Amino acid sequence: MKMELKTLPLSHPKTKPQDEGKLNFGQIFTDRMFVMEYQAGKGWHSARIEPYGPFSLDPASAVLHYAQEIFEGLKAYRHPDGKIALFRPADNIKRFNCSATRMCMPEVDEEFFLSAIKELVRLEADWVPHNEGTSLYIRPTMIATDPYLGVKPSDTYLCYVILSPVGAYYKGGFSPVKIWISDQFVRSAPGGTGEAKTGGNYAASLRASMEAAAKGFDQVLWLDAVERKYVEEVGSMNICFYLDGKVITSPLHGTILDGITRRAILTLIKDMGIEVEERALSVEEILEGARTGRLKEAFGTGTAAVVSPVGQFTYRDETVSVGDNQVGELTLKLYETLTGIQYGQRNDPHGWIELI
Repeated sequence: MKMELKTLPLSHPKTKPQDEGKLNFGQIFTDRMFVMEYQAGKGWHSARIEPYGPFSLDPASAVLHYAQEIFEGLKAYRHPDGKIALFRPADNIKRFNCSATRMCMPEVDEEFFLSAIKELVRLEADWVPHNEGTSLYIRPTMIATDPYLGVKPSDTYLCYVILSPVGAYYKGGFSPVKIWISDQFVRSAPGGTGEAKTGGNYAASLRASMEAAAKGFDQVLWLDAVERKYVEEVGSMNICFYLDGKVITSPLHGTILDGITRRAILTLIKDMGIEVEERALSVEEILEGARTGRLKEAFGTGTAAVVSPVGQFTYRDETVSVGDNQVGELTLKLYETLTGIQYGQRNDPHGWIELI
C-alpha cells in the first residue's frame, strides 16, 4: 500500500532572493521540505511536506557517531516557456537506493519518492530562478537516528529532501581549471564505499582539496588506492580524456561514483560518432599524451558544473598543458548540448527531461 503524502500549512513564507545574479551554492533554502521516517518492523511512514526547519536529534544518534548517511543531488531547471523540468530524476533515486544498500539502510519506494520530490518542487515553483545558468538544487538525504552507541545498522531513519536556488556555476566564464594529481591521498579503495554517495567519502577528500587550493590549484585528481598510478575521479566529479581520437574514462568497479551526468555525456559522445573506452588510464599516459599533443582535451562531469574543462595537470614536479590551456571543441560542444537539453533549448532525443 502506498503511503499518503500530507502537505502541512505554511504560515510564514520567506523572502525570496531579489538578485539572482548573486545566488551562491547551497546557502539559501526554500520554504518547504519533504520528510518521512522509518522504523524497523513498520517501514517508512509519516510522509509529509512541511515548513523548512531544524530537526531535533538525540546526541547519541548513529549518524553523528558512525556516519550512516547517504544523499543525492539533482536540479530543477526553468525552461524558456516557464515550465519546470527535472533531468533524469529516476536515475538519481535508483542510485540513492544503491547507496542505501551499501550503507545497510532501508530503500525507498522509488515511484513514491519521485512523486514526492515532484510535488515538493511544484509547491516551491516560485523558487526556481529564471536567469541563465541558474537552477533549483534538490538534495535528498537519509540519516540513521538510533540513539545507541554501538557499531551496528540503525533501526530508525529520517529521510528528507531540501531545495536551494543556486546561481550559474561559471559566473566568470567557461574556462579551464588547474588540477593537482595527488599520489599521497586517495578518495576510496576497493571494497570501500567509493561508489556510494555518502558523506564520509567527501569528508575524506577535504584535506587533499585544502592542500591543492593552498598550492594554487582548482581541484585534486584522485588515483587508485592500490598502485597509486591509475586515474579515478577529479574532485567530486567523474573525468574524461580525449586521447588518440577517442574518449577514455575510468570504469565503474566500485571505487568511483556512477555519475548521472557521466552517463549522459558518454551517450552524447557516442551520438557524435566518437569511440568511448572505459579503462584504467595511468598518470604516465596522461603526461605523455599532453607532452606529445595526443591528449587533445580533458574534462570533468558532474551535476554542479555539468562539464568542467581542464587546462593543465601537475604531478610531482611536472606541469603539462592540455590543448594550449584552452577550452576544447568537444568539451564546449558537450557542455552546450547537455545544458541546452536541461534548459529546454535543444531537443531531448533520449527522453531525459521530465516536466513538472
